[in-house]
Amino acid sequence: MTSPDPALGVVYHAIGGFASATFYLFFRRVREWSWETYWLVGGVFSWIVAPWLFAIVNTSRLMSVLAEAPHDAMLWSYFFGVLWGIGGLTFGLTMRYLGLALGMAMALGYCAVFGTLMPPLFKGELGEIIGSGSGQVVLGGVLLCVVGIVISGLAGRSKEKEMSDEQKQAAIREFSFGKGVIVATVCGILSACMSYGFSAGKPIAELAVTRGTNPLWQNLPVLIVVLAGGFTTNVVWCVALNIRNATGSEYAGKRANAGRLTLKTLAFNYLFCAIAGTVWYLQFLFYGMGNTLMGRYEFSSWTLHMATIMIFGTIWGLYLQEWKGASARTHALNFLGLFTLVASTVVVGYGNYLGAPRS
Repeated sequence: MTSPDPALGVVYHAIGGFASATFYLFFRRVREWSWETYWLVGGVFSWIVAPWLFAIVNTSRLMSVLAEAPHDAMLWSYFFGVLWGIGGLTFGLTMRYLGLALGMAMALGYCAVFGTLMPPLFKGELGEIIGSGSGQVVLGGVLLCVVGIVISGLAGRSKEKEMSDEQKQAAIREFSFGKGVIVATVCGILSACMSYGFSAGKPIAELAVTRGTNPLWQNLPVLIVVLAGGFTTNVVWCVALNIRNATGSEYAGKRANAGRLTLKTLAFNYLFCAIAGTVWYLQFLFYGMGNTLMGRYEFSSWTLHMATIMIFGTIWGLYLQEWKGASARTHALNFLGLFTLVASTVVVGYGNYLGAPRS
């Protein structure tokens, strides 16, 4: 039995947040491949290879656990994975159109909002929340998060107006504020379904523990099911794009009307996609570990995950000079938006703490 250790849990959540903020950097090293090609290749490692590899190594009697798990838990975990997969798909598009700093701030801001509001809304508990002191604090944090989203949006709009097309393309090859806002909204709403997938898969995790799995690794079988749902969504979309854009031959190193990639370039493309996909998976590996160790502070796991991704995402954005050429006012808006979003996750976490049962 693993004893709660919230301090270590916070460290694990921070490592997971760093992994989430970092994985897309490896996709930037891919050459001469369309987005749908490198996203799907990386996704095979994210949603299939890494989940099964880590689960096989760390789960006792994995196949028995999956075979004996309650059907409802398997179905709902997969279903939420499908919805989350759409969010994950648009997350890649968000990075593509807005860059790391602004893209993560907006997408994760929405994710924090809907990850907080959707569960009580569907359970019919929103009125009860509004009537309680802790609920009012949580809703205040949600409102603060909306404010942060608006500020981040203003920063992005200001940046778009100030920078030349050459400056935008130098930092983010396909920068488009309008498209980015749309996909960030969809991404944030549906990405919150990952937390619902973990909740729906609790019976699977509990069964894994009874079969001898270390409680620290109990969520690994759950991730196999949830990420299978995400894989379904993404493979359908990416293959459809491969067909529509005639980019399917890129997997073999051929480009439509543009010759063939060198063997070295093709090999490095697969390598960087594999690294990106594996690093992406690590965010939820460490999220599951951190969640296990939080004890009665488990409610704050999603909040911590969102906050650390935002922080590291902004740091990477600054390092990559995505905001180079923007005015001091725009930089100030960017930092204010990030600060507000992080502050909102703290407020939401505190509200949940106030409402958590005391032993």
